[in-house]
Amino acid sequence: MSTVAITAAEVNKLRQMTGAGMMDCKKALTEANGDFDAAIDFLRKKGQKVAGNRADREANEGVVIAKVNSDSSRAVLVVLNCETDFVAKNQDFIDFTTSITDIALNQNPADLNALLASSLDGLSIADRITEQVGKIGEKMELHYEQLQAPYVVAYNHPGNRLATIVAFNKSGVANLETTAKDVAMQAAAMGPVAVDKDDVDTVTLERELDIAREQIRAEGKPEEMIEKIAQGKLNKFFKDNTLLNQDFIKDSKMSVRQYIQSNDKELTVSGFKRFALGN
Repeated sequence: MSTVAITAAEVNKLRQMTGAGMMDCKKALTEANGDFDAAIDFLRKKGQKVAGNRADREANEGVVIAKVNSDSSRAVLVVLNCETDFVAKNQDFIDFTTSITDIALNQNPADLNALLASSLDGLSIADRITEQVGKIGEKMELHYEQLQAPYVVAYNHPGNRLATIVAFNKSGVANLETTAKDVAMQAAAMGPVAVDKDDVDTVTLERELDIAREQIRAEGKPEEMIEKIAQGKLNKFFKDNTLLNQDFIKDSKMSVRQYIQSNDKELTVSGFKRFALGN
């Protein structure tokens, strides 16, 4: 079987993404035939702690903005990618992205295609982006997420590189603004993959179980114990990676679910969206 030649740049990219050593990264990419996702899984199966966040890798530079409407019932998250941080930090580019976000919030487009078709100063947003590409000379890509619920909150981390929007199942709760902001900051800081255990997709679950089994076998555990131990590792995955089960960053003695319910027993998160620009 032919193998893909692995370049030094690819090895360095994987090292930046994971924090693993150069030789380990080269071996992982070789074993994975150049597939970065498979290389990360290879490193994890070998027991290496991987720093990279899968959700953050696809984007490079750009601007991330989240906004909420006047009655806190709808939130939008808009990302306009570009190639360099020189462009991303330009105030005109930030203003352009803000204008798109305002249209997303005020006109309520159903999806990305509807947003791209929306008008911005007499032209569609798609045409305005093409216009910017011609002017600046960099590839650009638009992303759009939205949430509607009895109460929503947005959090923008300073620097326009990371934002979250979070939806809650009820409004009119005392201290809800503070509680919601804390949860939005939690989602931004800790990068959960889902709201709760049942929300994790089956592909992710099987992948985590497969990695756990390989780690356990490498430790020399008896075959009949592997599945039980793997399930234990999966519970740890849920605790670390699902929003309601994570340790609350402001008080690690309680989970995020416990923090929310300390304010109102029936209050919970019904959804969230998070976007972070890659390193």
